[in-house]
Amino acid sequence: MDLKPLITLLAIVNPLAIVPFFIHYTQDFSLEQRRNTVWVSSFSAFVVIAISAMLGLQILEFFGISLASFQVGGGMLLLTSALNMLNAQPAEAKTSTHELEDGAEKAAMGASIAVVPLTIPLLTGPATMSTVVIYADKAKTVLQLTTLVGYGVVIALATAICFSLAQPIARILGKTGINVMTRLMGLILAALAVEVMSDGLTKLFPALAH
Repeated sequence: MDLKPLITLLAIVNPLAIVPFFIHYTQDFSLEQRRNTVWVSSFSAFVVIAISAMLGLQILEFFGISLASFQVGGGMLLLTSALNMLNAQPAEAKTSTHELEDGAEKAAMGASIAVVPLTIPLLTGPATMSTVVIYADKAKTVLQLTTLVGYGVVIALATAICFSLAQPIARILGKTGINVMTRLMGLILAALAVEVMSDGLTKLFPALAH
């Protein structure tokens, strides 16, 4: 297993782009509440990735969906996410979604917003799950599958670091810096999305390979 799955996941999850949302939702939280939100959201992101890696293919089999079809659909979803990022939006959701509005209300009430909307849909939504399932199929050994799950740990750590250092990151990079990083990740993700779609289309229509 190469580093391509990790690069793809980092581009999709892109915790740097979620820093402004984290700051907004936790601005009235105590230090302990903020710290708890960081760890719960990071662990939840790992759980989503791990479950997608371990059970994603079985779920597809249960519903009778071919991986090639899933690759084309997942590639389109990735491309949509990439277009969001090229417009400096989070990959998994736009700021106008009901989940974000609900998150703001929860933050105002002091409720935990670590799982919804921070983890789902902002950090690990459908695009992330699709990507993990596609790479899980390419994992031919237990070691490779374990490595894919291990990448979930890296994503969780990256999320924890970005959220823990949210205020310094926001000060250093500013909104412009975060937008530039998001657009750069979006460009990388767009190229990876096309690759995933072409792989799926080649399996569905072998004549395209010639």
